[in-house]
Amino acid sequence: MKARIAWAGLAGVVGYLAFVEFTSGVLQGYYTPMLTDIARHLGIPDADVNWLEGAQLMLSALVVPAFAKLGDMFGHKRMLLISTALTAIASFALPFSDSFGVFLAAWALQGFYVVWLPMEIALIFSRTRGIEGRAQITARAAGILVASLEGGAILGALLGGALVDALPLTVVLLVPAILVALCFFVILFGVTESPEHTGGRLDTVGLVLISVALIAFTGGLSMLRLNGPGDIVSILVTIVGVVLVIPFVLWELRQEDPLIDVRMFRNPALGPVFVTAGLFGVSVLGGQAPLSTFARTDPTVTGYGLGTQGFATSLIIGIYLIAMISGALLFPVIGRVLTPRLALIAATLLVCIGFALFLPLHGTYAQVVTNMVVIGLGSGALVAALPSAAAAAAPPAQTGVATGLTNSVKTVGGAIASCVFGIALLHGATGAAANPQQTAGSLSGYMTVWAVCSATALVAAIFLCFVPKQAFRDREQPVAV
Repeated sequence: MKARIAWAGLAGVVGYLAFVEFTSGVLQGYYTPMLTDIARHLGIPDADVNWLEGAQLMLSALVVPAFAKLGDMFGHKRMLLISTALTAIASFALPFSDSFGVFLAAWALQGFYVVWLPMEIALIFSRTRGIEGRAQITARAAGILVASLEGGAILGALLGGALVDALPLTVVLLVPAILVALCFFVILFGVTESPEHTGGRLDTVGLVLISVALIAFTGGLSMLRLNGPGDIVSILVTIVGVVLVIPFVLWELRQEDPLIDVRMFRNPALGPVFVTAGLFGVSVLGGQAPLSTFARTDPTVTGYGLGTQGFATSLIIGIYLIAMISGALLFPVIGRVLTPRLALIAATLLVCIGFALFLPLHGTYAQVVTNMVVIGLGSGALVAALPSAAAAAAPPAQTGVATGLTNSVKTVGGAIASCVFGIALLHGATGAAANPQQTAGSLSGYMTVWAVCSATALVAAIFLCFVPKQAFRDREQPVAV
């Protein structure tokens, strides 16, 4: 009963935050159908569009740790407002950018929206302190937020594709900017601040150290993807990024109020969650683009692929996103019937099975759609579950940091996978490297992608088996009301 009362009190806030996540989804789906139009507008080759993804990926890896810590220190709503304002400014700059350099900078800054979901879940978790069923309420709210995000992604892709054929590009690019501006006022007037603030100071030295490490690491991976696996400079930059994590860890261990409490990685409940997030990033961030290009590959030319056109490909993606919505909404129900830990294990196994099915079954449209539904159910559950699980297992003063870390680690996993998969598809025995006249990825490369995505999900499930059985449940007694 108390949980129902608490949920009723939170429902309005969750509704406002759902609109914010809906907008986040629109941003993630809206621009995809018009990337070629953007390239023509800026006068750049299609290959240079990859720089947009790389720049935003790098910024997201940098800003989440800082904003997560600042949210714990000074309020999650405050950080939501600041990140939304920055996203809105960048979004309004895009329609009026004729230079690739300016457009690239604005596109990167628009990536501040990546902090929204971790801040929202930390805010909800903070507001349920002392209430029975706290973890369950947070998981339910996370499912609704992720469902809103994926719904926004579906609508954004459909809307962007329709508008770019009917209106000037400048007008089309204004639509998401207006939506983000509305989000600012929705948060300002509809969301109340989290009651728990730790205060303190921001560990600027730690922030600089991890920022330099992440810039070197993600930058090196981007260079490897562009220059190929034999580029010595790219390899060295990537290695430097990894090595620079060591002084960051040593510094953080000596701080009373660290930017990231690295001891959380040794927590028996949190450590496997972070590992799972990184391994999940391999498939959810690195494995989706190859699935789209595989569907578009003409089997009469290559001997593999589906040869689908734009709408048929969009339909596959749409069905996948609907499956993700279903997985996100079902997770708290399954977690209540089983346990949150077993529900997490089941979700990772669904991702594992879905990608494994691709190895023998990828020759027909129905087979690919079936595989994507299985993957989508598991992926949707994980997108919703990982931040809420981290919040439930984190120290009270590190809730925002823990939820943010699931995002950061997932991004790093996706960056590694994007590099490795790009190389695998390009340099397979039957791919472009072997035949310069063929632009399609190699079948052996696609097999590598599916096998790696399946294997990483299986490893994540194994790690979660070592999590305490009662993890991700309420850790405190409810207060009297």
